Amino acid sequence: MAVHPIEYRYGTAEMRQVWSEENRFSCVVSIEAALAQAEAAEGMIPAEAAAEIAKNAPRASLARAKEIEEEINHDMMAIVKAISEVSGESGRWVHYGATSNDILDTATGLQLAQALDLIDEKLRKLLGVLLRRAEETTNLVAVGRTHGQQGVPTTYGLRFAIWASEVGRHIERLEQLRPRVAVGQMTGAVGTQAALGPKGMEVQAAIMQILHLSSVDVSNQVISRDRYAEYFMFLANVATTLDKIGVEVRSLQRTEIGEVEEAFGAKQVGSSTMPHKRNPIKSEQVCGLARIVRAAVEPALLNNTLWDERDLTNSSCERVLFPEASILTDHCLRLMTTVLDKLEINRAAIRRNLAFLHGINMAESVMIELTRRGMNRQDSHEKIRLASMQALAENRPLADVLGEDQDVLRYCSRHDLETLLAPDSYIGTSAAQVSRVIGKLRPLVR
Repeated sequence: MAVHPIEYRYGTAEMRQVWSEENRFSCVVSIEAALAQAEAAEGMIPAEAAAEIAKNAPRASLARAKEIEEEINHDMMAIVKAISEVSGESGRWVHYGATSNDILDTATGLQLAQALDLIDEKLRKLLGVLLRRAEETTNLVAVGRTHGQQGVPTTYGLRFAIWASEVGRHIERLEQLRPRVAVGQMTGAVGTQAALGPKGMEVQAAIMQILHLSSVDVSNQVISRDRYAEYFMFLANVATTLDKIGVEVRSLQRTEIGEVEEAFGAKQVGSSTMPHKRNPIKSEQVCGLARIVRAAVEPALLNNTLWDERDLTNSSCERVLFPEASILTDHCLRLMTTVLDKLEINRAAIRRNLAFLHGINMAESVMIELTRRGMNRQDSHEKIRLASMQALAENRPLADVLGEDQDVLRYCSRHDLETLLAPDSYIGTSAAQVSRVIGKLRPLVR
């Protein structure tokens, strides 16, 4: 019976597989085999024993390990016994010199490497969509808003490019954190490697080379959780970018604005009682799930404050945090990529909104030009501010109000004012900025 929504509603099959019980068991088995191989290479156990363990360990079953765990109430030792059972006489060497968390934390490292591969792939796909939409809308002029109020114009290309730039930084962060996060250890009971003897450091290095993981420089019985905290903060950062985009899509899809809209299926239902509704439910889902991902940060940080060489308070917490935050972030990446890929842009509504204030939102353009032509900057600001307030109060075009002001006409003709109040002529270097972002980030798309 499925209980958690990531079992049946949220998440991709590939990310669920990474954090599945079966995959974790497989990771543990591969680490035990690598341990035996590394120890044989250093002359610590017979080479034939290591070969036998590596050959037979994959035959160990999760079902059998669970049976043993029911008897002994220790999950790691149950797996050790299950591997030993299928390894014949060589089974006596399984887990030699290791402690549970050498294997379990290294297994987490393998899972994190797999999870980061999936997130990296989806970030690059999202980036590709954003760059395409930025290029398509490079010169699509739209209302810019600050404090929820109309400001000077911007372009949709600039909006998409800003989001793309943020995603590009996430890709950079992922590459930087990967060697700090996807790590393993083989340090023994309290980190001294005493059970492994003088070749302990060589054994650890050999194991991580086999597994393609980074190796800790030093640890106690567990890998320091600052590494995992960085992973969760990264997921929270990614989820927050998706939340940010979702909030903007939702805002721009408001009936009164109507500039964009999530794709709506021919048979899709928006409301059980209001048949006309076309709701931004995918963006809302991303915004909601981002809150769960961010909530993982504090417990992840607290997991680093363990007693002495270790305690067990992190273990139960991490069993929930890793799959939940990873699966939800991966899910949100896929969902927001779909939203943006199919996002419908209403150009008529964009033009309507640009004209909504009858040029008042272009007041800065006139102020700048008056100053450039000789008026004191502070005087021009006050004059245009007063004219704007008058135009708002009287519901008149700003051009009409300014056209009655002789001080303004001394510097700008009525024709000049019409030109200055045209939004398409006041987008600065936005097109060049978009082009620069596209050129810089396109190589990251695979």
